[in-house]
Amino acid sequence: MNRLGVATGGRSQVSGRGGAGERDHGSGQAGVRSGREQDGGQGLAAGGHTDEREEQAYYRPLWIEEPARRRRLPDPVRTAAVRAVLIISVTLIQAMVAFLSTLAGSWLAFPMVLSSVASTVVATWAALDVWVTRQVWNQRNGVVSEPSSTARALRRERRRTRRQARAAERAQKRIRRQGGTGQLSHS
Repeated sequence: MNRLGVATGGRSQVSGRGGAGERDHGSGQAGVRSGREQDGGQGLAAGGHTDEREEQAYYRPLWIEEPARRRRLPDPVRTAAVRAVLIISVTLIQAMVAFLSTLAGSWLAFPMVLSSVASTVVATWAALDVWVTRQVWNQRNGVVSEPSSTARALRRERRRTRRQARAAERAQKRIRRQGGTGQLSHS
């Protein structure tokens, strides 16, 4: 076999197959094709028959999925964070306009300074809202795993009510199946 794949096919190959780190931009058969070209166009293995591994196309996915490094933020926390980012960006734009209009001596400077001060207060509230929403979500949904966690008691209570609802539903189905024959009075 010819190991001069760099000169002929653009990649170094052994027995006509591409290596793990190689790119195949063609139809998937280019690695097999260039391997056959390298050993005289016959594509035969040592035993005189075609190697099945050579016939299989070299499959390489377009992308490899990696597990997320961090878990996705809960929806209420993410909503608060997006809101905070938007408010903070508007505040920064207002502050920049106020600064530039002050330098230019424009009449717009005073109203912009007042509105940017008010926006700073709102932006501070929005940033605190993200933190408070995250703390509340953690407390309610059991991320804080302490024995005295409120979330545990809430989950226990929810399970108890679900169990009672299922038991009542089963009892109603049983009564309906019997057709009301077990009732003492028909009032």
